[in-house]
This record gives sequence, C-alpha cells and structure tokens, in this order.
Amino acid sequence: MPLPPLKVTRLATALGAEVRGFDLADVDVAVASEIERLLFEHQVLFFPDQHPSVETHVAFGEHFGELQGHPHLANAETEHDKIFELHASRGGIADEWHSDLTFLPRPSIYAILHMKRTPSLGGDTQWANLYQVFDELSPPMQDLCQGLTALHNAEPHGKPEVMTVHPLVRVHPGTGRKVLFVNEHFTRRIVELSRSESDNLLGYLTRFIAHPRFALRYHWSEGTVAMWDNRCTQHTVLNDFEGERIIQRVTVMGDEVTGTAEPRWQPYERPGGRSDTTRHDRLLRRHLRNQPSRD
Repeated sequence: MPLPPLKVTRLATALGAEVRGFDLADVDVAVASEIERLLFEHQVLFFPDQHPSVETHVAFGEHFGELQGHPHLANAETEHDKIFELHASRGGIADEWHSDLTFLPRPSIYAILHMKRTPSLGGDTQWANLYQVFDELSPPMQDLCQGLTALHNAEPHGKPEVMTVHPLVRVHPGTGRKVLFVNEHFTRRIVELSRSESDNLLGYLTRFIAHPRFALRYHWSEGTVAMWDNRCTQHTVLNDFEGERIIQRVTVMGDEVTGTAEPRWQPYERPGGRSDTTRHDRLLRRHLRNQPSRD
C-alpha cells in the first residue's frame, strides 16, 4: 500500500514540523517508519486535528516500542495503564527544561502527547534542540563535557532515592550525533567535580540550553498530537495560563544511554578524607556504593 501524501511544514529554524495528510487510526508499519524518519530529521512533530481515542493513541505509540505509564505520577482520570493523563488549571506543570524520565537507567525514547483541552490563552510548550546545543559549545567545553557524568534523580516527584548516572554527552543511536544530556529538572550533580564546580557548570549548561535560538515555541489547539524524541530534545511548559489544560501521553521506553567515551576521572572526593554534606552529595555517595568501581 503506498504511503499517504504527507504534508510537512517546518516550524522553526532549530527544530519542529507539522505533519498533515494522514489519520492516526490508519497508521501501519510503513507510515510509522516514515514518521520516525521525519522525527529523526525534525526532532519534534505535530499532527493537528487528530482527536484520537485512547485505544488509537496507544496503538499508534506501540508502533515505536514498549509503552510505560508514568512511574510516579497517578493518572487524573483514565484507567488505561499505558496512558498518563494530567489536568492543570493554574500552571505549575513541567515548567523546567527537561527530557522525560532521565532518572531511570533506560529513560524514555519518545513521548506522544494528545492535547485534549487547552486554555484560550497561554500554556504553550517549548522544545530545545540538544544537537545544536552541543555543536555550539566551544571545543574545550565539548571536550570537558565528554569526560564527565552526572547524577539524575526523581526529586521533583518526591522520590530522590530513584537515581542513576548518565554521561553528560550521549550519542543518539539513530543518527550517531552527539547530544548534551543534562537538564535543570532532574540533573543534580556532576560526579567528577566538587559541589561548587558542579553547581557552576550545570548552571551554565542549563542556562545555555534555554537560549531562544535553540528553541521552538508551539501554541496548542485541541486535538493536536505531538511526538518528540527525548534523546535529543528538552521541553518546558509556559505557566502563563488560567483555565483547564488536559493532556494525555504515552511514553515509549527506553534505550540505554551511551556516552561518547568512558569517564576520564574518578568520582570527586574532597582532599583529606573530608566529605561534602549537601543532600545531593549524600545521594551520590549512596548511589556509587552500589556501583562497580571504575578502576
């Protein structure tokens, strides 16, 4: 069966495209393969005027891999174990730059979100291109970051004990390109640096990621479905709205994060046997006690 004539419209210089000309309920293997190809090219795709049922939404997601509900946040309404539904009316949701579920050893690959209801004003979402972020770091900063790892945890979900360590720079398995893989929401500490050094470098990197030249801002309409690649993007919601905002999301899990190189240094320890005392340092030491030595 031939592919439908998809109409693809780029939305920003950095990333993003709208795709029209098909119905989510009719997607087969060939259409799913073309959508994934477009996703590798544009990083985030929007499918307006879809209005899928829960069953269609889940079936579409299953073309791309194993689905998992949110590990910590309960659904507001739907009982389907592969759908995460979130209601909000006065902001306060996903308002820090992040890639989904990076506190897991095998984080999310893709997220597929259906905008069920949107306020009349506000509530836009922004995405950032993490390929471009890495490419625009200076060569010395790129080199430093490729030798480092960072602790991510689920502290924003009230689960600080759920944590893992990932490389600061990962390789996207589908494109082979390098990606800066830290985010302000879940990344707590650079393992090989002192606390103050880590705070300064993470602060710089997360501010750099938020620069508008790396970003797309999308204004939602009800019934739009968005699909994005968590391995090479971050996103954040603009909490400037009042009025009901309801999303349903399926999450495709989850490949192993592969760095560009092995860490070049051991985890940081203060000279003279003294230890740092912040909660993030204590969490890092607890995590490292259960990991094999780098020697």
